[in-house]
Amino acid sequence: MKKIYAFSISILFPFFILIIYLRKIIGKEDPLRFKEKFNLDYLDKIDQYKKKIIWFHAASIGEVLSIFPILTKLNSEREDLQFLITTITKSSADLIERKKSIFKNITHKYFPIDKKNIVKKFLDFWSPKVAIFIDSEIWPNFLFEIKKREIPLVLLNARITNKTKKRWKIFSGFSKNLFQLFDLCIPSSTISKNNLIELGAKNIDYVGNLKFAFDQENILLDKKNIIILNKYLVWCAASLHRGEEIFCIKTHMAIRKIKKNCLTIIIPRHISNVNFFKKACEKFSLKIQVFNEGDIIKDGLDILIINSFGVSAKYYNYCDSVFVGKSLLFNLRDVGGQNPIEPAKLGCKIYHGKYVFNFQEIYEYLSEKKISSIVRDPNDLKDKILQDFQDREINGKGQINNELKDHGKNILTKTISKIEKFF
Repeated sequence: MKKIYAFSISILFPFFILIIYLRKIIGKEDPLRFKEKFNLDYLDKIDQYKKKIIWFHAASIGEVLSIFPILTKLNSEREDLQFLITTITKSSADLIERKKSIFKNITHKYFPIDKKNIVKKFLDFWSPKVAIFIDSEIWPNFLFEIKKREIPLVLLNARITNKTKKRWKIFSGFSKNLFQLFDLCIPSSTISKNNLIELGAKNIDYVGNLKFAFDQENILLDKKNIIILNKYLVWCAASLHRGEEIFCIKTHMAIRKIKKNCLTIIIPRHISNVNFFKKACEKFSLKIQVFNEGDIIKDGLDILIINSFGVSAKYYNYCDSVFVGKSLLFNLRDVGGQNPIEPAKLGCKIYHGKYVFNFQEIYEYLSEKKISSIVRDPNDLKDKILQDFQDREINGKGQINNELKDHGKNILTKTISKIEKFF
């Protein structure tokens, strides 16, 4: 199976290059750096680092954010380390570029295609002290070559869902050989832990979900928009997917019958759905504003639809209630839910549908702390939001949840102690 995989990658290599070029044309690849994914000649132009290179591979923004606390801590304590971060998406590369001023010793490169000769060239150049793959990033040629070179290999905050497990078990012998390559697996949940065991992984150590450790920035809007938002009673429908918009619109309309100054902020999971949500709102004759960064929020609105990515925290600061999407849809029940930690840490109450399998343990923890709860219909959500409005009038806006921060710090400390043994 190992040889079949390697041969398949070689055969499909021209096709992968074509896909990358097409993505470049539509703006999904960096026009100056996209060749990093299949041509490593650029490496010859870079001076080797004298420090120990700690390599983190994270697919996209969510995975990158999960390792920022580790980078912050190690940067402050270890001067002998150089961090190499590889990612796949342009958005994650842009995020790292914005954060470079915070981290002293960080280099970003795009993760190259998992082709044997490219893999060898990449590892020849960087010679990392340890390779740390995040979440569910499993690339066989890289993993086998890393192990061949006796480089310690870690799967960090591993997320192996039941669906993922079923796919890997189709090739049970191959997957067992693959997962046994890891010197340490730190799962993101007990579900992932059990699935890793079934897939043959060894040395599994569960300490909690690393995403709790992310120190959420308290980012504020500009003063003009703060003044306008303070005129409203605000709640958010975040990470919204198609099919969930009517639920939230009906909730808004029910609240409006009681609280005329209610404003619902819709934050789509995918920006491509902005116009779809706008048209859905228009069918109910609601006053809508599609909001871009730099705009001024209008008075007298029903719905504010955010047309920007990665700015959710700005709006969580001005609301007490957040409905987290991808949780109402039956067709996504096996991969349901989105991560609710960000708004929870900013003092918001979290509401969701019943399909949160992908983040089940996080939701159970938040429910236990009375931070989150399930809602079954718009009327149910309306009642909960109205209660939050009432609580705010008495107690003010909820503060950043210190209990969650302490929980995250504990997970971070344990995680670093586990991986630091390798360098």
